[in-house]
Amino acid sequence: MCTPGMLAVTMQPKPGLPPAQFHEWYNNEHGPTRLRIPAIFANGLRYRAADDQQPDFLAAYDVTRMSHLETDTYTTLRANRSPREAETIGQVDVTRHFWDLVSEKKSPLFLPIEQLTDDEAAGLKLVVVELGLKDHPDAETELLKWYNEEHAEMLSKVPGWLRTRLFKTSVLDTKGGAKTMFYGVHDYTKENGLGGPEHKASMATPWRVKVTDNYATLQGRRIWSLFYTFGPAPRDLASLSELPAATSTFQSADGKTKTTNNNSNPAIESFVTLPSDGLVIPYRLEGNPDPKAPVIAVCNSLLTSLHMWDGLVSLLKAQRPQYKILRYDARGRRAVPHPPKPATLEMHADDLAGLLAALRIPRLAALVGVSMGGATTLKFALRHGAKVDKFIACDFNAASSEANTSAWKERIALAESTVTLDDDKKTVPGIQKLAGATVQRWFHPNTGPETVQWMTDMVAANDVEGFRYGCQALWDYNMKEEMRQCAVPGLLVVGEGDGKGALVKAMHGFRGNLGEKGAELAVVPETGHLPMAENPQAFWDKVQGFL
Repeated sequence: MCTPGMLAVTMQPKPGLPPAQFHEWYNNEHGPTRLRIPAIFANGLRYRAADDQQPDFLAAYDVTRMSHLETDTYTTLRANRSPREAETIGQVDVTRHFWDLVSEKKSPLFLPIEQLTDDEAAGLKLVVVELGLKDHPDAETELLKWYNEEHAEMLSKVPGWLRTRLFKTSVLDTKGGAKTMFYGVHDYTKENGLGGPEHKASMATPWRVKVTDNYATLQGRRIWSLFYTFGPAPRDLASLSELPAATSTFQSADGKTKTTNNNSNPAIESFVTLPSDGLVIPYRLEGNPDPKAPVIAVCNSLLTSLHMWDGLVSLLKAQRPQYKILRYDARGRRAVPHPPKPATLEMHADDLAGLLAALRIPRLAALVGVSMGGATTLKFALRHGAKVDKFIACDFNAASSEANTSAWKERIALAESTVTLDDDKKTVPGIQKLAGATVQRWFHPNTGPETVQWMTDMVAANDVEGFRYGCQALWDYNMKEEMRQCAVPGLLVVGEGDGKGALVKAMHGFRGNLGEKGAELAVVPETGHLPMAENPQAFWDKVQGFL
């Protein structure tokens, strides 16, 4: 059965279930889990009643092929519910509808709702009309003929009309004895002509009267207003922020998704799988929970994790509470897809664009990156300039060199080896030896041992194969001429002691290439390669004006 269709779920929370608990579970667990199966679910939309009827909520999922809903891929979602989901859904009256698509008519102005921004989509209206068949041998034939030849055409004249689809009770239900019903599902803009003269005319034709007198009966009519569009990544900090700490704490069975709201600091940790090549990107979203809050994203350096930003993020949340903050582990930190391919800066920039799309973030207020993340930040501004307002690129070079490429190959060989320590003849993975040597170069002599050890442990935990293919993004690139075309305002930052001062000179040399006027270069005193990790306050002092 190749028929596309819809899974429509009406929900009425029972008295006593806090609204925030209901929405946080649905938005951060239930919906994204389904949107992570794009082969089945093309989208996921949540609506509130706009007609003073109950149930109060509708979730609508366009299904690529209704037979997919009989596969283990889908049925195991329900069979393997988390304890949190089982407890919450037990407090909701739920009715699931499986509908096969019969026909569709679209306005030239119609765009798939999942392609709209949240602001563009919020408030779109959905009208659902339920029709039953009378006991007449030609009932279905006559209903379809009227609907497709007259009714849909007349509805298309209603101001604000976007799309009309006709569904029928799916074979998935009728083979179990369910009665065949038809459902007219109509999309309209926020402001529309429902109830106006064009709409009334579509409801009062002689043909319609003939159909309702002889072939079909109106069983119900609902009007819904769109309020949430799912992506494959949980992002609802707003509902999470309203939950007490005990209720907000959640961890999925695989440990890949976590939510907390400790001390009124909501945070979501989860992951995105990119459709381009299957790369899994872990991320952390926190800060201002307002869905409309501007977002700052940060790109970490090669071999480090998103936790290298811990100190700066704490400062950001205190000093710029208006922002939401996104950080993530770059390609190669955890692993790479198979078959593995050498990374490029273009791939790294596109990875971030894919993460933003999954989180439905249309534009960043600012992007901050360091080392490989600094190069990625510049490449993102060049490649996806419409998605970022400004950027801060730190401790990187605008072009690679042959000497650096040779050094990376030597580091790969070390990381993939097994090293015998001279003092006690103990063997350790080469990545541990690489971590010690690398971090020793990164930090200023004044940096405390706790910070050095923290970073050494972080580097040693990098996936070795991921490092091998991820670092190749730094082998052969040159952005010095390309960056002249950059239209995004940027600030360059460098630690005073990075490369014993060599990188200060290098960045000073290319800062004039950025855009029409060049970029300012800020030097953070008594820091090395990762100034925001070594001395977050000193780094903040240099960038706060730009942000």
